[in-house]
Amino acid sequence: MHKQQLYDMDTSTVEWRKSSRSGPEQYCVGVAELGGGAMAVRDSKNPQRSDLRFTPEEWAAFRDGVRDGEFG
Repeated sequence: MHKQQLYDMDTSTVEWRKSSRSGPEQYCVGVAELGGGAMAVRDSKNPQRSDLRFTPEEWAAFRDGVRDGEFG
């Protein structure tokens, strides 16, 4: 899936999930599955702003980096 295809998708009906560790006064992101392993990410405190969309390969690289402690 190409980047432009991701941004052409209508996300008005996707199910956004927020971290269970987030609280009312904390910044948090929401994530939504776009199909085929692609994901969208947005600011859960400001959902009307644009989201970021990731191909399955980009999302896997990010996820693996988090698991490996690359962003700590």
